[in-house]
Amino acid sequence: MLLGFVLYNQVFAREDIGELRAAFLLHFRDGNLYWLMIAILLMPLNWAFETLKWNTLVRNFEHLSFFRAYRGILSGITFSLFTPNRVGEYGGRILIVKPENNWKGVIATLVGSFCQMLVLLSTGFVGLLFFAGKFLDIDALMLQGIMFLGILLVGVLLFCFYNIDLIIPIVKRLPFVHRLKRFVKHIVMLRNYTSRELTTALFYGGIRYLIYSLQYYLILRFFGIEVPLLMGFASIATIFLLQTSIPLPPIIGLLTRGQIALFVWEHYTNQQSDILAATFGLFLLNLIIPAILGLFIIVSTNVLQSLFGNEK
Repeated sequence: MLLGFVLYNQVFAREDIGELRAAFLLHFRDGNLYWLMIAILLMPLNWAFETLKWNTLVRNFEHLSFFRAYRGILSGITFSLFTPNRVGEYGGRILIVKPENNWKGVIATLVGSFCQMLVLLSTGFVGLLFFAGKFLDIDALMLQGIMFLGILLVGVLLFCFYNIDLIIPIVKRLPFVHRLKRFVKHIVMLRNYTSRELTTALFYGGIRYLIYSLQYYLILRFFGIEVPLLMGFASIATIFLLQTSIPLPPIIGLLTRGQIALFVWEHYTNQQSDILAATFGLFLLNLIIPAILGLFIIVSTNVLQSLFGNEK
């Protein structure tokens, strides 16, 4: 019911829904449908690579089939719509693992999120440099400073990623750690991750990022926004970087995302309704549709048993 209410308010009750619908119908008739069809076909592939990434990190403590893990990913998308930076994914995914592995599932998801953030930041800083250098009036020295800070940040995060077990003694020294005994008990599993597993997860995260960016580019082309391929990907990387810096739930942050998209794409076109329609289309395709599928999975799952049954 909550998902239905939010979907109605964010999709059907939007003030600009008429403009978005008109933009869609206009370009649908223009024969641009093949761009949209390719983007749609990439949607399950996008989440398939997220599944492969998560399954790589879960394999240490539980063997899940690909399709069972895929169900967990879709369930996580449903929960994530209502939480900042999509932290609700954790709650959805642990419905799929055994109850005694719930905390381990949370830790594996945290590692996967760290992995995806690494990909996003490294590509985002590069994209921002290209976008800012071409369109923004920024001093060359400042651009060099951004590049230096970006390289430094990504380098530090990469070191932390490949030495992720170093977090264990840090967590154990936290003053409130006694309240998280179950979490601390399972965090030692970080020592089990090998460099090969972490690199594999990083690879899957990179492929997923590429697919998601390509979907965005294809939807832009469907709406008649013609952008050079390389600058298009640089601009998309800039948008993703800026979006990630705003900790809002996807379902609430859509307006903010629209404003960021307008800021970036208005350097290429003045078709504001098409820019917003493309942004909304990407949101609908990669979050709303999978969230609806995830809702059916959640409904068919014994949630209480999944969360608390047989926990040790």
